[in-house]
Amino acid sequence: MEITEIFGEEKRQYMPLLLLADESPEMLERYLDRGRMFALRLGGEAAAECVVTDEGGGVLEIKNLAVAPEFQRRGFGRALIEFLAREFAGEFEALAAGTGESPLTVPFYEKCGFAYSHRLKDFFTENYPEPIVEGGVTLRDMLYFRRELG
Repeated sequence: MEITEIFGEEKRQYMPLLLLADESPEMLERYLDRGRMFALRLGGEAAAECVVTDEGGGVLEIKNLAVAPEFQRRGFGRALIEFLAREFAGEFEALAAGTGESPLTVPFYEKCGFAYSHRLKDFFTENYPEPIVEGGVTLRDMLYFRRELG
C-alpha cells in the first residue's frame, strides 16, 4: 500500500473515483484545483483517493473521500484519514468532513474519531440539481464532523 500526492491535470484521471463521493462534476470543480489530492494505491492500482482543502482557522477539510467498490470495507478509507492526521498534525488543528445524513458515512467518520460539529440546512437540495439518495436516505442537510489533530 502506497499513498502519494496527485498534482495538476493528473487529478482528473481519478474522476471515476471522485464521482463516487460527489456525483456532481460542477461541485467537484469548486474544490478540485484548490485542493490537495492523495491516492492510495495497491500494486499500482488506485484503490482510494481523498481531496482536502485549507479552510482557514487551522481546519483542513476532507472535501472528497472515495474507495473503489472492489476495495471497500478493507480499511483503506480509514488509512487515508490516518495518513492525513499524521501528515498535517503540525500544520492544522483539526480535520473536518461534511457529509449527508447517510447511514453509510456518518458511522464511518464517527469510527475514525470524528465528532459532530454542526449542520448546513438544505445544502444538498440547494446545491445539487437532482436528489441524492444514499443508503436509502435522501440527503438534504450537510452534517459536519471534526477530529482534533493535537
